[in-house]
Amino acid sequence: MTSVLYDTPGPRAKRRNLVLTVVFTVLLALLLWWVWQTLDDKGQLKWSLWEPFTTSEAWTTYLLPGLADTLKAAALAMVIALPLGAVLGIARMSDHRWVRIPVGAVVEFFRAIPVLLLMLFANELYVRSTGIPSDERPLYAVVTGLVLYNASVLAEIVRAGILSLPKGQSEAAMAIGLRKSQTMASILLPQAVAAMLPAIVSQLVVIVKDTALGGVMLGFTELLNSRSTLAANYANVIPSFIVVAVIFIVLNFILTSFASWLEGRLRRSKRSTGAVLGADKVDDVNAAEVGGTYGTGAGGSI
Repeated sequence: MTSVLYDTPGPRAKRRNLVLTVVFTVLLALLLWWVWQTLDDKGQLKWSLWEPFTTSEAWTTYLLPGLADTLKAAALAMVIALPLGAVLGIARMSDHRWVRIPVGAVVEFFRAIPVLLLMLFANELYVRSTGIPSDERPLYAVVTGLVLYNASVLAEIVRAGILSLPKGQSEAAMAIGLRKSQTMASILLPQAVAAMLPAIVSQLVVIVKDTALGGVMLGFTELLNSRSTLAANYANVIPSFIVVAVIFIVLNFILTSFASWLEGRLRRSKRSTGAVLGADKVDDVNAAEVGGTYGTGAGGSI
């Protein structure tokens, strides 16, 4: 099948793609075999190092509480950053310069600063200016840093999604007398959501992973931080890293799968039902249209 961006490969291209696929598969298998052999030579595949993960203590004491804190920080950051990013993105498109320019400066400022620095600054601010307990302060700092950075990124995603729509959408809304706010809320945003969804989900995955930065620098007891305590007690550094990596993969896979399902549902809801009228229904519709035309004509002539 040929499209604007893709041409159907010919016989030579198919053979070349097949050869590249085989070579890549062989290289990947060799890499996995080398990793396996290296771990085995270092004694990292011994059952004694993996056995703690078969007991409930490792999970209930370390991994599950850390996972709960990771999900808590990520959920709070998502709930705050998503609407804030939408507001900032729409404000950047305002017709008023006194709104558009300051909001643009805020977005560019927080988007340019690494999220770890934002967490550190927020932590110092809470230490010096608030009475937040020390055991809760890392959570506040992590959420604040994630919100400031990701809201700025999401603002650009929202702005790009809205600008990607045809100008005819806005022009048609203006033609029927809708204000800009009504056009944005009723026409542009609902259509842009489906286009923005993959980028938004990618940013939500980033939020989940970036919670680990708080554990490294602020002592936030998220999943990766809890892993270090577990590894110190059971002396299984590499196995603990592998288990935590698998947990992150599963968590983000669930998030992306849900987003894919939601995107498909949104796209299906915009399609027509494809209902086909029967012959009797078509006759009724035609009769009604003809009667309406004649009635109008007769009324006009009278």
